[in-house]
Amino acid sequence: MTSIKPLITSLLLLFITSFTYAQNSAVLQESNINTTDTTNTKKTKMTRWQMIKYDGASAFGGVKNTYLRPLTWKSKDWFTFGGILAGTGILLAADEPANEYFTEQGDEIPSGVKEVAFRFGKPLVNYGLTTSVYALGLITKNEKIRKTGVLLIASATAGGLLQTASKTIVGRARPLEGEGNVSFRFWSSEAGYHSFPSGHAILSFTTAYALSKQFKSPYIKGGLYAVGLLSPVSRLWEEAHWLTDVVLGVAISIVVVDSIDNYLKKDERYVSGDKKHKIRWNLRLGAGRVGLVGRF
Repeated sequence: MTSIKPLITSLLLLFITSFTYAQNSAVLQESNINTTDTTNTKKTKMTRWQMIKYDGASAFGGVKNTYLRPLTWKSKDWFTFGGILAGTGILLAADEPANEYFTEQGDEIPSGVKEVAFRFGKPLVNYGLTTSVYALGLITKNEKIRKTGVLLIASATAGGLLQTASKTIVGRARPLEGEGNVSFRFWSSEAGYHSFPSGHAILSFTTAYALSKQFKSPYIKGGLYAVGLLSPVSRLWEEAHWLTDVVLGVAISIVVVDSIDNYLKKDERYVSGDKKHKIRWNLRLGAGRVGLVGRF
């Protein structure tokens, strides 16, 4: 993992050498593609029960990978993690001014918008949406939709478990308690001390961010981000969370979704069609060398 948002490299330099060697390697690559295609064909012939078991294992693997990922972090990753913690600490100074500002704006927000924002971040509604996406993929046997459903379910599960544990352990007072933004009751079971981080922010933005990965259009992505941020901002209107609760919740969503998405790609759990197997060959010329670069 090279950053707090782990990235899996999709462009691999196959070789830069002579044309003869490139052509021979291309023959070997074609053989590998045919083998992989055979494997993918077997996947598409799975029964729905086999798909459920396969997808369940994929979701479990994604959640496990998210929690175990820090064990493989390098110094740069820990430096980035420390930077996020430091940034959150600095943002504490804006908690109370932000609380005053958003509380004042809350009176102008239509009740319908508030209701939609609140419901979208609730576990029951969120899981209803994510499981519906997966069910559609299962019924139609569409691998891409199934993968999206797995990504949604695994991300919501990983983020949900994390925020549930964090709220109890940290025991931060909500703004409505009137105790300020640095009041804590560690290991508290009281709802008024379950402010850090925002569960609504994590669930709603996790869903929006995971769905946005299925589209290339920046307009669609932007629209999904806007919908995903509606619930987090609504928690500020309602004085249910501090600004730092919401910001960290969104950050956790991004980290979790990227981690699981990269896991699914790295292990090639889902490879729809032949798109991933098409190799684009480009001629590269340089000082004293000529070669061919294959990108897939």
